[in-house]
Amino acid sequence: MAILVTGGAGYIGSAFVEALVAAGQRVVVLDDLSRGHRAAVHPDAAFQQGRTGDAALVARIVSEHRVDACVHFAAFAYVGESVKDPARYFDNNFSQAQALFDALQAAGVRRVVFSSTCATYGVPTAVPIAESHPQWPINPYGWSKLFVERLLDSYDLAHGLRFVALRYFNAAGASARVGEHHDPETHLIPLALRAAAGSGPALSVFGSDYDTPDGTAIRDYIHVADLAAAHLLALDHLSRGGASQFLNLGTGTGFSVLEVIETARRVTGRDVPHTVGPRRAGDPPRLVADAARARAVLGWSPGQPALEAIVRSAWDWMQSHPNGYPA
Repeated sequence: MAILVTGGAGYIGSAFVEALVAAGQRVVVLDDLSRGHRAAVHPDAAFQQGRTGDAALVARIVSEHRVDACVHFAAFAYVGESVKDPARYFDNNFSQAQALFDALQAAGVRRVVFSSTCATYGVPTAVPIAESHPQWPINPYGWSKLFVERLLDSYDLAHGLRFVALRYFNAAGASARVGEHHDPETHLIPLALRAAAGSGPALSVFGSDYDTPDGTAIRDYIHVADLAAAHLLALDHLSRGGASQFLNLGTGTGFSVLEVIETARRVTGRDVPHTVGPRRAGDPPRLVADAARARAVLGWSPGQPALEAIVRSAWDWMQSHPNGYPA
């Protein structure tokens, strides 16, 4: 039997594929390479280029590889882009997901792990954020992910399609072979490291007047390898007959933008050029996870929670991949 990983050429998907291979699992990756990198896919994983909503293709993959579970990462994830082009996000993130789940269901696959996001909560009214927090996204990206959560919940009730939806906070870090290579890059840690390396512009800090200790926004950073480990545990939970779940993934500790900059300075031994500007609309002051349910249900806890370890792993990958992945 094999695990189908959609979006397995992307940042988090490729890290999970690496973890699956290390665990001795058979893996087949489905990715259209519109945002991912073929070079990021582990060489021991089978690869198929195509869209997740191609029902005939999904049916063939399930049959040929004897797929018995799917981990679904394939989504667009730029908040600003989702505001400018919401139709593209609802098509790729929601409509394609529905077609995928319909094809899986028709082929007899009844276990799904879904890559969701803390963006489904919108602006938090309480921090740390628990799974019971109201969900009211503030952008089409967050809505597209929430719609998939609601779809999965409905399919479980109607068809017995069991799932674990994992709501990430801020994925960061790298393994020796898998790291961040986005175009454009929007994540704070790689942007800070590029600024330190001189391979990118000065970092823009949005807002210095938040109600936080140093005035800059606070986020919960989680190592991508810890995210991968949580997906393995989610698959195991489902394979043992576990009920469908919505689970947060984070460390429960927040770090400010200025703390990230200072950590990048220590790790690299270089200054991190940056400018301070006004707040961005819709940026909450704090986003920190309450991940107690993931610990209780999956037995999961982050193995690399220290910010310095996360930043160092990202820096090491950047040093060994100065141009990212090859074209």
